[in-house]
Amino acid sequence: MIARRAHAHERGMTLLEILVSIAVLAMVSTLIYGAFDGMQRARNGISRIDERYHQGRQALTRMSRELQSAYLSFQQPQLLNASARTFIFLGTDSGQNDRVDFTSFSHRRLLRNVHESDQNELSYFVGRDPDKNDKYDLLRREQKEVDLEPTKGGAVMVLCEDVAGFDVQYLEPLNDTWLDAWDSSQMASTYTWNRLPLQVRIRLTLRGGEGDQPIKLMTKVSLGMQSPLTFGMTKQQISQYQSQLQRSGGGK
Repeated sequence: MIARRAHAHERGMTLLEILVSIAVLAMVSTLIYGAFDGMQRARNGISRIDERYHQGRQALTRMSRELQSAYLSFQQPQLLNASARTFIFLGTDSGQNDRVDFTSFSHRRLLRNVHESDQNELSYFVGRDPDKNDKYDLLRREQKEVDLEPTKGGAVMVLCEDVAGFDVQYLEPLNDTWLDAWDSSQMASTYTWNRLPLQVRIRLTLRGGEGDQPIKLMTKVSLGMQSPLTFGMTKQQISQYQSQLQRSGGGK
């Protein structure tokens, strides 16, 4: 009797007990893996959304800084063989995909002894991604020299990817109204001709928000000047240049 009890204590697990143990272990492992997988996917989703917000804010910050340096000028080269220049601020209304072209003092020289100044031509507009037909990006065009075609030339770079909307409005200070378009070279408009807006309002909409909802960002930029630069010019020179603009159709 004593020997039987001793052998009973030494008996191992039965096959059924082993199968039940394996099943319980598999269930616990599955739950743990699911929890970690869900955490990882949530982390990746939050990181992706945070990256989208960061990209949008960076784009707005750069546009704000460069728009603050926008300017117009009546000045032209004194030498006859020097290249003439056209200074504009042109905001084109295209629904949800607007475009802005202007001259500014925002260029930064990155190389030593290069023949560049802080003047440049800038454009912001929406363009189709060449690799994906259903994807549109916010693009930035910069030309280091101001010439007679301030809406063309230079290098184009992607400022923000996968944009769903780029809407720009301009505050007209005389009537305190927001305009959908602005053209400083158009004589027909006495409110915008040879003038800059008091403020620029930018609404930027990005794809890829939480739950596939769009990300909507907005900012207002105050411009430093509204009238063209005239320093170093006499009243007669300013009048002559304005007359030339009128004869040429407002600088176009």
